[in-house]
Amino acid sequence: MQQQTAVVIGATGMIGNLVTQLLLNDDAFNKVRILVRKPVAFKHPKLETVIVDFNDLADFKNKLGNGDVIFSCIGTTQKNVKGDKALYRKIDFDIPANAATIGKASGFSQFLMVSSVGANAKGNNFYLRLKGELEEAVIKAGLSSTHIFQPSMLLGDRKENRLGERFFQNVFKLASGIFIGSLRKYRAIEGATVAAAMVNAAKENKQGNFFYVFDEMISLAK
Repeated sequence: MQQQTAVVIGATGMIGNLVTQLLLNDDAFNKVRILVRKPVAFKHPKLETVIVDFNDLADFKNKLGNGDVIFSCIGTTQKNVKGDKALYRKIDFDIPANAATIGKASGFSQFLMVSSVGANAKGNNFYLRLKGELEEAVIKAGLSSTHIFQPSMLLGDRKENRLGERFFQNVFKLASGIFIGSLRKYRAIEGATVAAAMVNAAKENKQGNFFYVFDEMISLAK
């Protein structure tokens, strides 16, 4: 299989960092370009770190460059944006949606992103509605291969300390057994599992639009 060039957006977050590490250690990828707002410490012969102004579309396009596959793992929290929903949307919607549109125009063939279980563009919940709108926008961008991952509670260590998250991770772990049948998609899942599923999906290079919830991600990560 021909080696691919991958771009990761959100490489400093939990899943983005895990995806980046997997890509760097996978011979299927010969170059890994991460788009970040500020310098990062880690180095690797295959790694290209690019500082980008995501609000400047010309700079975004230039820095995205050319390649084969885009991994969008970017996201924020209400705490980080201090409840500013407009800023939240600028990060969680505008950046990945623009990445998909620019990526299509720049010749990328695959786009993989982290969304959320329950995403619904017509829903009442702000977060889930935003994720649903993003899913629609990314599919509309028209790349030949689009993969959307919809985890519930993510398990794993984050660089930032999110208030109460460790507590809810433990609650979801204990409660996972009650999520059976159609509710299995709400089971908590390790961030490492989601990252592995994303990388494996990119290597399959299937054409079309694909959605993954708990069971599909577990299977794909193996």
